[in-house]
Amino acid sequence: MMPQFVLASASPARRQLLVAAGIQPFVCPSRFDEDQIQLADPAELVQALALSKAETVAPQFSNALVLGCDSLLYFDKQIYGKPESAGDAIARWQKMRGQMGELYTGHVLIDTQNQRQQVRCQVSRVFFAAVSDRQIEAYVASREPLNCAGAFTIDGKGSLFVEKIEGCYTNIIGLSMPLLRQMLGDLGYGVTDFW
Repeated sequence: MMPQFVLASASPARRQLLVAAGIQPFVCPSRFDEDQIQLADPAELVQALALSKAETVAPQFSNALVLGCDSLLYFDKQIYGKPESAGDAIARWQKMRGQMGELYTGHVLIDTQNQRQQVRCQVSRVFFAAVSDRQIEAYVASREPLNCAGAFTIDGKGSLFVEKIEGCYTNIIGLSMPLLRQMLGDLGYGVTDFW
């Protein structure tokens, strides 16, 4: 019997990426306290957080593929998650404008029936536009960047303030679809099995 596909995330953007690709996930947010994990290396941090989220949800399912993800922006040798306030988001954008940052997303897929897992990280480079203070303030006032790693989205208003990207586009949204396909293959499944 095919396993159930479970998304251990409350992210509507991740869910929408899966649905658009023909995968109807069962959404089961992990509610894992991310402050428990403190690591200085961005790749290690997103993988550890994604693993913790998936491991929190996996015991609830006997035959499932549980997907956990976590994203952050690495900019100017610092790790940035979601901004703490509107003021924080404005200050970040004033630093990021005209610069390049790296968006890291940790991906974990746990096959609960066969007790196997895949842990990976994808990195995409984001080149931010040299936007004005007025544009930054208007963007933050829209509230869109307040719930996003790095204080921006590429699939909403924030797309207007990104000059270009290098690497996987969907990774910046929060889930690398090409990487997911590879991880499923490594566990012995095909993406079309879930259509």
